Order: sequence, then structure tokens, then C-alpha cells
Amino acid sequence: MNRVAITGMGVISAFGQDTASMCLALKQGRSAIGPLAVPFADQLNVKIGAQVPDFDPSAHFSEKQLSLLDRCSQLALAAARQAVAASGLDFRSELGVRTAAIIGCGGGGMVTIDENFRRLYSDGAKRFPPLTIPKMMISAPVSHITMEQGTKGPAFMVASACASANHAIGLAFQMVRSGAVDAALSGGTESAFTLGSLKAWEAMRIMAPDTCRPFSLGRNGLVLGEGAGIFVLENLAQAKARGADILGEIVGFGMTSDAMDIVLPSLDGAAGAMRACLADGGLAPEQVSYINAHGTGTAMNDVTETRAIRAVFGRHADKLSVSSTKSLHGHALGAAGALELAATLLALRDGFLPPTANFTHADPQCDLDYIANESRSARTEIALSNSFAFGGLNAVLAVRNGAMLWQ
Repeated sequence: MNRVAITGMGVISAFGQDTASMCLALKQGRSAIGPLAVPFADQLNVKIGAQVPDFDPSAHFSEKQLSLLDRCSQLALAAARQAVAASGLDFRSELGVRTAAIIGCGGGGMVTIDENFRRLYSDGAKRFPPLTIPKMMISAPVSHITMEQGTKGPAFMVASACASANHAIGLAFQMVRSGAVDAALSGGTESAFTLGSLKAWEAMRIMAPDTCRPFSLGRNGLVLGEGAGIFVLENLAQAKARGADILGEIVGFGMTSDAMDIVLPSLDGAAGAMRACLADGGLAPEQVSYINAHGTGTAMNDVTETRAIRAVFGRHADKLSVSSTKSLHGHALGAAGALELAATLLALRDGFLPPTANFTHADPQCDLDYIANESRSARTEIALSNSFAFGGLNAVLAVRNGAMLWQ
């Protein structure tokens, strides 16, 4: 079994269009949640979100390319370019034949779907543009990444709601570890700021009207975000041999299904995924110092996740540092796990732990150390990143600090 290194990372988020913007905001504890800049804001009851700022598609793609690219594909391609450039690998070489591309997304081309349904039902359009289907299909982002980067190994999308990115990265990890491929491009992408999508989320009554305050007393829901995070995974021995800049090592991956309810979280399912991740990595609970929590800011999720952490870690839970970076970059749905893995890797690399922003008062039912409001200096070796999705689909990643691989 191969050990698996992360040697490239690209991020497009509400913090900005690179990893440096994300890292600075995390250190400062600066939330990117704000008023939505959308033309239909007057039709919304919840008017906040975490949008990618100043993303000009024409600066990244030609007019011809844009006819095929929904916003979720645009964000994924831009992040993939960053990741590949950072890795120093060329997938148009022989390596590309043995490189997988596995990307997570919850909704697919939702901007394209919304725009065309508006044209049909509101404007009375008689026909759609001929490339509507390839633009809106959920598999489009990974297809465009393979074509642009030249990867010719296994390629597919993973759609498991808010666990999509973690499932995608975990599967890529397993393929590289087993030797099925030598490298992989993996992560997640999502852009769901459309009128139809936002009205559907409003109907669930789990959207916060002001801000996201996970684990805090008085929390009142999640705040949607968007973005993409893409990573280059490769055989650790190969990465060391070529002198690559290793951001981290994926050491474990665990998955479970609640088999219980389409929206309510399960303590057993969440705990089972964390236990499976630790077992997969051969890790004792005491080796974990930090958990990037799923932490949506909803009443049920945060209590259930807290209890699941206590169930898995026992007395060591009181020594854990836990935070939800969704309070900073919003809940990016199918891309959530990718943004949160990026946040975790940056924190481990730079010796800090990101905070849970907007924290006001301690909730007696959420009784862990949530790194309230301000980042914290810390030298961390092992961290978990949790993703627990609607439908009871759970995926947990364990990563090791890349700087410690050389010690």
C-alpha cells in the first residue's frame, strides 16, 4: 500500500481566488459572509451568503469556452489550474494515463438550469441553446478538467450532497494508495446562488438570516457559500523522490450511512465514520489534535456532532481543538469538504488553528473547545475533517502535517 501525499492545492472561495487569500482570512478570523450581490435579492427572504468575489469568467476563459461552462465548472477549472501549477506535474506526459480525476458536486450546473428554466417559463422561449445539456450536467466539471489537464485515467463525479468532496477525495486517496493510479486530481465544486435554489433552501427553514454561528447558543441556521477546492494527490515516495512541496499526507478515510432519515443527523453514523477513518489510518484517538467539524450552525447538527466526537474520543475530547470554518466561508455544499480540507492543510502548514467565527455564548449541549472567534497558534500533526450530509451520507478524512513528514 502506498502512502499518499498532497502536492498541489487550488482554491476559489469567498475569501478570494487563491490559497493565500484563504490563509490570511483564516488567521484573521475574518468571515466572508455578507449581503448577496444578486439581481433578484428583492425576491429573497434570506439575503446573505458567502459568494466568490470579483470572479470574471472572461479573464479565465474564451467566449467559445464559456458557451460550455456553467459557473461550477468555471470555478473547478480555475482551482485545478492552481493545483496543477503548484504540484509541478505535467499530466500530458505518460503520467496522465495513470492519473484519476474525481470531483464532488452536489447540484451540478444549477446556474444553467435556473437560467434556462426562467427563459422557458417566464420569457416563453421555444427552444434552448443546443449545448444546454453538456453545460448543465453534473459530470461536466470533471470532464473539462480531464480535457484541459490531459488526464486519461479513471474520471467521474461524486454526488453525495454535502459530503461529495470528502467522498471524492477519499476515493482518489484509496486509488492512489492501492496503486490503481499513480496520481489524482480531486476535490469539489459548487455554485448554487440561483433564485430557484435559494428559494428551495429558504423553504427548509434552516437558513440563518444574519450569520452562521456554529456550536454557539442562539445559532439559527446555516449560510450558503460557493467555491471550488482541487488537490493533486500522488504516491508519497514519488513526491519525495522528485523533491515536491508536500502540503500534507492523507492517512485515513472513513465512510458510513445513517440509514435513518433524509435530513436528521445520526450520532451513530457520524461516530462510525470517524472511527472508520481512525481505523483506516491506524490512528489512536489520542493522536488527533484538531477536527475541522461539519459544523453547519443548525441546532440538531451541532449537538449531534459534539456528542459523536465525545463518543469516539472519550476523555481525549476535552483536549481536542474543534472549529467550523463554515462560519467563515459559508456552507459550500458539494464543495464544502474541499474548502475545509484546504483550510485544514493551510492551518497545519502555517502553525495555527482557524476559529469558529461569530461565537457568542456557550451552549451547554456543545461542550468542546471550539476555538471561539480568534485563531490560535498550534503545532499540529494529525487532523480530521468531517462531512456529514443530508440522507445520512458521512465521510471523514485524516491528514498529517506535511512539514512533519521530513522529520
